[in-house]
Amino acid sequence: MPLLLFDLDNTLLPRDAAFRAWAEDFLAENGLPAGDLDWLVMLDGSGYVPRSTVLGAAKRRYGLDRSVESMLGHYRHGINSHISCPDSHSSALRAAREAGWTLGIVSNGGTLPQLEKIRLTGLAALVDGWVISEEARCVKPDPLIFEIAARRCGFHPVGDWTALTWMVGDYGPSDIAGAEATGLRSVWLHHGRPWAERGYRPTVSAPDLPEAVRVILGTAEHPTAEHPTAARHFAARHFATGAAGRKRPPRTRLAIPASRLAPAPSPAPDGPKAPLAQPASFTGTVPLMPLEPAAPPVRPSADQGQARPSVQGHWSDTSAAAG
Repeated sequence: MPLLLFDLDNTLLPRDAAFRAWAEDFLAENGLPAGDLDWLVMLDGSGYVPRSTVLGAAKRRYGLDRSVESMLGHYRHGINSHISCPDSHSSALRAAREAGWTLGIVSNGGTLPQLEKIRLTGLAALVDGWVISEEARCVKPDPLIFEIAARRCGFHPVGDWTALTWMVGDYGPSDIAGAEATGLRSVWLHHGRPWAERGYRPTVSAPDLPEAVRVILGTAEHPTAEHPTAARHFAARHFATGAAGRKRPPRTRLAIPASRLAPAPSPAPDGPKAPLAQPASFTGTVPLMPLEPAAPPVRPSADQGQARPSVQGHWSDTSAAAG
């Protein structure tokens, strides 16, 4: 039975939307300018900036007569009250389950807030196991956390278990680098962003979680779709670098192969410049790129995560606090 692992925040759960809703409440409750919402969202950095930094900056900006610790308590309660699992995500998980996949969650973050998210959103009933970095004492991209997740889902991380496993996540330096370092295939949820890392890349990219699951299930049913020659041919025909003033190809709902995420080779310093390739229209099944040797893992990031055991954790403001 194959294994499908997911990141939590901004993958299974729309964490950034929950933060934005909390920030609106925070400004309204304190009589602060509603126009400062984007300032708070910018400081938040999708949860990768420590909560003490974000809330401390807000305290100084508005001259609030409250301790950062009390503000942190308000934040922890507020953001989880705004978070929920979209119906489309729940349906995608059920579809994977019905197709015979074992499901797990792997995430960095504080134990208690992440466990609360899993339970409040109903994810606990939809997956087979989970691991949170704080209670596991290791963080993505460390391969150990993926091995722990596999064991908690009933897998023994020996033999060819990695060949049967996919990782889905939105953050390259933890989710995708971790998958590469462990030897897993991966789907990066681009959410409309360009791929920025040069040392590694996902197996395939998708705009959202339902599409990622659809691509993975389709690959399992049609393994020949990953034919290396076809993938290289696609890369040669369809990748073009971004250039100032050049229009981007229209966005589509189709998954984007990793070949389009890597930088194209630069022309020789003094040689003539080759014309840019024309963007292609996406009209059919896109072949996936074969796995390549993993690059060395990058620094651990403050992501999000989950864990099943009843571990006595604590709130960590350096985690992706509720993010």
